[in-house]
Amino acid sequence: MTRSIRPLVAGNWKMNGMKADIVIASEVAKGYDAGLKAAVDLAICPPASLLITASVVLVGSRIATGGQDCSTQGSGAFTGEISAAMLADAGASFAIVGHSERRTLHGESNATVKAKAEAAQKALLVPIVCVGETKDEREAGKALAVVKKQLRGSIPDGATGATLVVAYEPVWAIGTGLTPTAADVAEMHEAIRAELGRLLGKAAAAGVRLLYGGSVKPSNAVELMNVANVDGALVGGASLKAEEFLAIARACG
Repeated sequence: MTRSIRPLVAGNWKMNGMKADIVIASEVAKGYDAGLKAAVDLAICPPASLLITASVVLVGSRIATGGQDCSTQGSGAFTGEISAAMLADAGASFAIVGHSERRTLHGESNATVKAKAEAAQKALLVPIVCVGETKDEREAGKALAVVKKQLRGSIPDGATGATLVVAYEPVWAIGTGLTPTAADVAEMHEAIRAELGRLLGKAAAAGVRLLYGGSVKPSNAVELMNVANVDGALVGGASLKAEEFLAIARACG
């Protein structure tokens, strides 16, 4: 962890959840006690169909909500898209952009991710910009180079710790149960912090929360959350179980 940075644990529900599942958010709110509130910020990013409901359910809990994606556009004839302003209107504080599933399945380029991050900032949302390498890229010794290139192409100009979160999610670890070693995570997060320093200036980069994501679960959270420059987690499957999500949050305390 970075002692000067308040950690954030964000849950990405992905394409999971019906109306009945909003109880998960309620259970998380019940378990977010005074001790946890003093130690860590929480956010839940449900599917768009549940965003307003989750935001209402979580009013007064100090748990934020976020969207899982947003359009590069503010409004207009873009069927099926959702703008950052719409997310904000539904109660969101964050917007995940550049997740590997968007980059891979929807062909999103670094330039597109940057445009989405800028759209989120314009709507006064904090973008959670995701970066990460594939298994082949890591095995070829290209992981650091790949992630640095993603950062250079995806990070909005002039961002600060108040307007940007970066999530490192090695593609090969997402949903597989595999995780990099603590040493690998430490190396990558140190490199991300340094690259942000070159892009934004050291002062701004020093305040950016760097989350780790990729098969984060209660059994490995303590080790991962105690790695230098890891300022929280972007949690996938485990965020769909309130007690597991809260256990990961406790690992940041």
